[in-house]
Order: sequence, then C-alpha cells, then structure tokens
Amino acid sequence: MDLREIQALIKFVSTNAVDEVEISRKDFKLLIRKNPAQVVTAAVAAPVAQQVIAAPATIATSAPVESAPAAPVVDNLITIKSPMVGTFYRSSNPETPSFVNVGDEVKSGKVVCIIEAMKLFNEIESEINGKIVKVLVDNASPVEYDQPLFLVEPA
Repeated sequence: MDLREIQALIKFVSTNAVDEVEISRKDFKLLIRKNPAQVVTAAVAAPVAQQVIAAPATIATSAPVESAPAAPVVDNLITIKSPMVGTFYRSSNPETPSFVNVGDEVKSGKVVCIIEAMKLFNEIESEINGKIVKVLVDNASPVEYDQPLFLVEPA
C-alpha cells in the first residue's frame, strides 16, 4: 500500500460517516480511527525491526477559520453547538458567502451554518440574539453531536 492509497483512505474516513477503517495484510497493518486524537498508525514488518509510523489524520479542506482580532475573553459567551453528527458548512455552496462571520450580529432564528448528515442538509439556526465572537470549526469539517461551533456574545 503506497502513500497515495493511505491518504485516500484518510480523506474517505474524514469526509464520510465512517469512524474507523482497519486493513490487515501479511506484513502490513493500517488503522485509521476518527476520534478527538485523530491519529493514524501503520506498522510495517521489516526484516530486522518493526517500524511504526504515526501521522495526524486531519486534512485541510478550506481556508483557516476567521477569528476576532484581539477579542477580549468574556465569561458570558454562549456557545452554539452542533445538534447532530455530520459535516459542517459555513455557506449553502462554495460560491456564496458564509451565513455568518466574526463580528456579525445574529438574531434568534437566523441560519448560522448547515450540517450535512446522510445526504440531508440541515440548516442550524441561532437560538439567541448577539454577536459572533469566534467560529470554532473549519468549513467542510466533520462535527460531532454537541460539538461547539460558534461563540456568541449575547445582546
């Protein structure tokens, strides 16, 4: 198994609803697991010793998430969390602007992102009025249930 095949498997795991892939061959074992640590391990049997290769299983699929410049740390920030497992999207398609950006005012009921789960695109709405202080997830990244997505300063 070459590096391109391993990278393709990592991409498959990170973009689909697969939590773990394990491949075992006579002289090769590969385990890719999607979890908070997101680590890939591969063990290759060599004639003298066994080699273990570890690499992060994260794949950058978009530009870095915007953050508030020198935002003061405030204890009264409210977190908008993911109501489901799926893939987080900041806009309805790549050609349109993000639903919300850092510094935007949101009102209760305003769509802040989309989470795709099993080919269904679910609009996630703000339940509070306030200002977006920080976006905590990269676009097109997998998210877990109850994972923080945005920090909001209540109005």
